[in-house]
Amino acid sequence: MVFTLEPHDPTSYRRKARMITFIMAGQLLIFGLLFAMLLTTVFGQSLWLNLLGGVLGLLATSAMFAALRDRPWMQEVGYVWQLKQHLSRINGHLPALHQATGEDNRTALDILAFYHQGLAQLAAFNGREPSDDNESRRIREHRVSLGLPAEVERFDPQDLHAFKRH
Repeated sequence: MVFTLEPHDPTSYRRKARMITFIMAGQLLIFGLLFAMLLTTVFGQSLWLNLLGGVLGLLATSAMFAALRDRPWMQEVGYVWQLKQHLSRINGHLPALHQATGEDNRTALDILAFYHQGLAQLAAFNGREPSDDNESRRIREHRVSLGLPAEVERFDPQDLHAFKRH
């Protein structure tokens, strides 16, 4: 499935991410305690039952948030999670992608341009100033010299299959 970079407000993302993190932590704590209390009430006191209650609380919290991930208020957090996943996949192919750019491989140039734009967007989401390093500048200039647009807004994970993972 093709992933497209989307404009989101970094301040809004950070606020929602903090809120969701606190909600998840609170929900995990409450579910863990409830399951532990229920298990120890029914089966007697045991460290293992308390641990099992914590694990069940984690599973319940995960299931709850998996069910809610398509809600509008989770959109930015889900988008950033997907962006991180795609950047991580690309990161595993970087040596092969760098080698292919030396051969003017347009797909490799597209992927690397997307990668650097994604890193810049991720830095902005995390409240850091995006760095305009030499590699991203070199990729942008190489693309322009080949008559390609400087920026790439879309990434198809299937394109990575052409490059050997190192």
